[in-house]
Amino acid sequence: MTAALEVRAVAIRFGGVQAVAGVSCSIARGDLVGLIGPNGAGKTTLLKIIAGVLAPDVGRVMIAGADVTDLPTELRVRKGLAITNQIVRPFRSMTVLDNVTLAAGHRLTGNPFGALTRYRRDAQEVRAREILEEVGLAGEGRKRVSELPLGHLKRLEVARALAVDPILVVLDEPLAGLNQREAAQQADVIVAINAKGITTVLIEHNLGEVMRVSRRLLVLDQGRLIADGAPDAVIADTRVREAYLGKVQNHVAA
Repeated sequence: MTAALEVRAVAIRFGGVQAVAGVSCSIARGDLVGLIGPNGAGKTTLLKIIAGVLAPDVGRVMIAGADVTDLPTELRVRKGLAITNQIVRPFRSMTVLDNVTLAAGHRLTGNPFGALTRYRRDAQEVRAREILEEVGLAGEGRKRVSELPLGHLKRLEVARALAVDPILVVLDEPLAGLNQREAAQQADVIVAINAKGITTVLIEHNLGEVMRVSRRLLVLDQGRLIADGAPDAVIADTRVREAYLGKVQNHVAA
């Protein structure tokens, strides 16, 4: 089966800094993969290359077998990509339901607001209600987004991503700013979404939850992929420990 995402020898440099250095990886359909690394490792830059915000100096990006390297973000969405933002950006003057309905109607028109103003949008609204139930916001549809606490805003961001019927969802720091209970609940929502067959890549600093829910970990450090495998094995890898903690100096007593 064609991989949901393939990154082939992608590299990009900003001035004298090699932000991403020849990263290659393949994400299988239906997998749930954690992408981790210390601050400055290149995770955000790689995400922007996958999203089409940045063009790599070299390398290719494939979504479901289609080369999207030269496509803008909106066309990558139509190929099956959805991405959530670390800083949630819903339409705060709209209701929760209208935010998801708008996303569900993205294929109907080139003008995003056309999805809300079309005479018939019953199907999109029904789908939006189903998605809100999936992410635990079934009773929040009529609320203005401005009324939601951060934990629910994070769930709304996931709901809007699901509304575009993606093959692949890349979640950028979906647990950031949440307390331990909220983070665990949000991680459980992500697992439930993945269980429906949606390939999921989780970029996150909350290592406890990433370890708990991911079936595979990718680790970046200084723009390079230094580990790829089962979570327990990856966390035990000396290179990964050094990336997070620095090299341990062994001193022999005199």
